[in-house]
Amino acid sequence: MTREPANLSVWQKPAAMPAASGPVVDRGSVDLAVIGAGFQGLSAALHAARRGLSVQVIEAAGLGEGASGLNGGQVIPGLKFDPEALIAMLGPERGATLTEFSAGTADAVFDLIAHEGLKVPHRRTGWIQAAHTETALLAAAQRNRQWRAHGADVTLLNQAEIALLTGANGYKGGWLDRRAGTIDPLAFVCELARLVANLGVHIALNQRVTGLRREDGGWRVTMADGGEVRATKVLVATNAYSDALIPCLAQSLVWLHSFQIATAPLPSELDDIVLPHGQAVSDSRRILLYFRKSPDNRLVLGGRGPMRVPRGPEDWQHLERALKRLYPALAGLPIERRWFGRVAITADFLPHLHEPEPGLLMVAGCQGRGIGLMTALGAPLADYIASGDAAVLPLPLSPIRPIPLHRFRRVGVAARIAWYRMLDRLER
Repeated sequence: MTREPANLSVWQKPAAMPAASGPVVDRGSVDLAVIGAGFQGLSAALHAARRGLSVQVIEAAGLGEGASGLNGGQVIPGLKFDPEALIAMLGPERGATLTEFSAGTADAVFDLIAHEGLKVPHRRTGWIQAAHTETALLAAAQRNRQWRAHGADVTLLNQAEIALLTGANGYKGGWLDRRAGTIDPLAFVCELARLVANLGVHIALNQRVTGLRREDGGWRVTMADGGEVRATKVLVATNAYSDALIPCLAQSLVWLHSFQIATAPLPSELDDIVLPHGQAVSDSRRILLYFRKSPDNRLVLGGRGPMRVPRGPEDWQHLERALKRLYPALAGLPIERRWFGRVAITADFLPHLHEPEPGLLMVAGCQGRGIGLMTALGAPLADYIASGDAAVLPLPLSPIRPIPLHRFRRVGVAARIAWYRMLDRLER
C-alpha cells in the first residue's frame, strides 16, 4: 500500500513510538536481516530476537505506510478455503496442519495484545460473512458445518439475526465467527515495532534494499544509499510491495487496490442500529464489501477500487453508493476520510512460502487475511530460521512460479472486476 498526501485513514499511531532508527549502522554480521517492517517482518523479528538471534530490520518507508497500516483492521482466522478444501488440495497431513494453524491466527494477534499490554484499540466480538444470495447462504452453511466439526465458535445466522447484528439492508443471512475481531492496524504495527526495538533490534526506516548477494555462506544486503548489512539468513517480508529484488516473486503475485471510506462519527440515535455489537463484516459478493466501526465510532467501509492510483474523491464514489444502499439512514452523514492500499493475491488463493536459495525466505499472498496470518507466521518462521527444521512450518516450501503473461494480468483482472460488478448489480 502507498500513502499519498490525501490518503488519510482513521487509524492512529500510539503516543509512545518505538525507537526506530535512521540509516543502517555497520554492526558486523547479524543472524537475520528482515526486509520489510510490516506484520510479517516485525512478528518474525520479535520471535527471532526472543530466541536469541541478532536481527536487523530494514524498511523502505515509514512504519505503517504500507499494507500493515492502511488495511481495514479486520482480524479473521482461517484462509480463503475451508478445511475440507484444504485437505483435498494439500493432502490429509498438510491440509490438517494448515487448517489447525489458520484456525489460531486471530488468537496470535489478540493474545499478543493482551499478554504484552499493547496500546492497540481492539474488540473481539466476531466477524460476520454476510450472504447476499440464497446460494451464498448455502455455502455459509457448509462453512459452518466444517468449522464446527473442528471445534470453532461459529454459528449460522438467519435473515432476522443478521439484520439485528448489522442493521444493513439486503442480506439473506450469514455466518458469525466469534474467534475474529477488529484492531487499529496502524497502532498494532507500531506497537510491534516497539516490542522489537525494546529487544535491542535495530529498525532502519526509509532505507530501500536494492541488492542481495550470496557471500561466504551468508548474504550481503545492499541499500540504495550504499549501506550494507551482512546476515546469515534473510527474510523478505515485502508481499504486495515485492519488486525486482527477488527474481520472479512480483510476477507470482497479482496486486490490487483496496479502497476505504470513513464517515463522520455516528450520531447517538444510530449507534444502536449500525453494528450495535461491534462485529466486523465482509459480504459474499464477487467484488466484496467489508465494513466495521472504528474506535472513534465511525463506519468504515471498503472494497476494490481502480487498478490505478486514485485521482480524486470520485474514485471512492462506488463505496459511497454502497454505503447508502446498505445504510440509507447514513445518506446525509459526511464522508470525512478516504484512503487506499495495495493487497497481494496468488493464483491459487493460498499464501506461498519460498526459499529459492538457502537462507533466503519469503511469504507472500494474504488474500485479505493478512493481520492474523502474517502475525501468526512470525513464530514458525523464527523457529525455522533458528533450527532449519521444515517440520515447524505450517506451509509447505514451494518454488516461485511466475504467472504466465503476468504483464497482461492486471488488464485481465480489471476486466474481470468490471464483469463481476455487473453480475453483483444484477443479483441485487
